[in-house]
Amino acid sequence: MSEKQRMLQGESYDPLDRELVLARRRARDLTEAFRLAESGKERNRLLKQLLGPPLERVWIEPPFQCDYGTQIHVGRNVFINFNCVILDSAAVTLGDNVFIGPGVHIYTAVHPLAAVERRSGQESAKPVSIGNDVWIGGGAIILPGVSIGAGSVIGAGSVVTRAVPANVVAAGNPCKVIRTLDAGSDSV
Repeated sequence: MSEKQRMLQGESYDPLDRELVLARRRARDLTEAFRLAESGKERNRLLKQLLGPPLERVWIEPPFQCDYGTQIHVGRNVFINFNCVILDSAAVTLGDNVFIGPGVHIYTAVHPLAAVERRSGQESAKPVSIGNDVWIGGGAIILPGVSIGAGSVIGAGSVVTRAVPANVVAAGNPCKVIRTLDAGSDSV
């Protein structure tokens, strides 16, 4: 089994494997070209190369950074503000109508806690899932394995360490539910 296959199956893998290094380099080249692109048409073309089609009403403000791009699955009507970082060693799924504030980081990579194991260079990854109609405030950090339920709001600067249910406002470090939202409400 290749290191990439191991990574995609959530097993321990070597991130310095040549195939993975080249895939990350491809993503870096595309995100840099995306940052420098002067037209929306050129940016859309580059995003489709990076994330794959279909991209329906997806707007990402540069700079945007990711590890691979191929593991990021984006719904319709998604807005990602400046300086977003998505480390997609595992799947990162963004539902429809997701709004992500500036400086948000989403991580999937998991490193061993024991120093001896970390020295091996091996890592693994856990997927992140963000439901429909989620709003993530600026500077939030979403950790590996987290799911955020539909209709929820994550406060700016939050560190989301575990699952967040649907239709709540959650904030803080660590992020905790502050209140429940009326699923039909238009205001927080």
